[in-house]
Amino acid sequence: MARPRIVVSSWVHREVLDRLAAVGEVVANDSRETLSPDELRARCRDAEALMAFMSDRVDDSFLSACPDLKVIACALKGYDNFDADACERRGVWLTIVPDRLTIPTAELAIGLMIGLGRNVLPGDRLVRSGHFRGWRPILYGRGLEGSTVGLIGMGAVGQAIARRLIGFEARVLYADRFALPSDQETALRAHRVSRDELRRQSDFILLCLPLAADTLGLVDAAFLTEVKRGAFLINIARGSLVDEAAVAQAVETGQLGGYAADAFALEDWALDGRPDRLDERLRQATDQTLFTPHLGSAVDEVRRDIALEAATSLIEALRGEVPSGAVNRPSAVRNRSVA
Repeated sequence: MARPRIVVSSWVHREVLDRLAAVGEVVANDSRETLSPDELRARCRDAEALMAFMSDRVDDSFLSACPDLKVIACALKGYDNFDADACERRGVWLTIVPDRLTIPTAELAIGLMIGLGRNVLPGDRLVRSGHFRGWRPILYGRGLEGSTVGLIGMGAVGQAIARRLIGFEARVLYADRFALPSDQETALRAHRVSRDELRRQSDFILLCLPLAADTLGLVDAAFLTEVKRGAFLINIARGSLVDEAAVAQAVETGQLGGYAADAFALEDWALDGRPDRLDERLRQATDQTLFTPHLGSAVDEVRRDIALEAATSLIEALRGEVPSGAVNRPSAVRNRSVA
């Protein structure tokens, strides 16, 4: 029996390729650049498995062009770029890695809060400019101790952030459709409030939500008019949770004290009409913004482990097993499997 063809769309560690090579013919992307949609489609045309990443998009048209696919193993948690229903209809498993991104994303969220609130980038630029001659009473910012931090979304990432804020002695509020058990709220020192109450009270507002129909554009001009003036907004989730033009306006007027983001609307490939770049006003607001290029899980050993977990799910599906991390239940999975 011929070995199944496995496409890996982005660079991964050698251990991942070795694990996949034990069960199939691996077609790997050895560069650090992402494949274009046309190139990915061409590579998957006769493939049975795909390890996919944040920059990929799978819809019904893609699946139609790649009829042999049995499994798409995503090395990520949020899968809004992947049509799970279309995969299910066509008998293709779709899997994610639900847990390994949580802690590094929470760590980055804390870093963005401190970096933005304490003017780290403006201070760095001042020192590098050559004009710094010693301490001056300048660049006073906002620390975490004694601040009110509002988390919109209290899933795994929100809880991990709250846990880390305990040591900073911040007051933590959260808004979520589901309340945590009271003992968990006590352990996290977190209090559930409405979104309206959260935005009125919070010095820092963090977005910890998936991108869905009811969260798209959640933070718009109307939302921002009700936030505490001078609050800091932190987005470590998905870019299109916010209207970036409205955020730029709020930064310009001082309604927002600053905006930090690790995710941008230009990355939300599944959305028609997405921008191709960040709003120019946000790019120019160098003293009130702090941006990182989707580094939420960019810890070397974490990225390795995420890809290894995705590889395990992929192999399980090829063996005819129910793969770990599956987000669908295809009823007509193709029969071919590996030993």
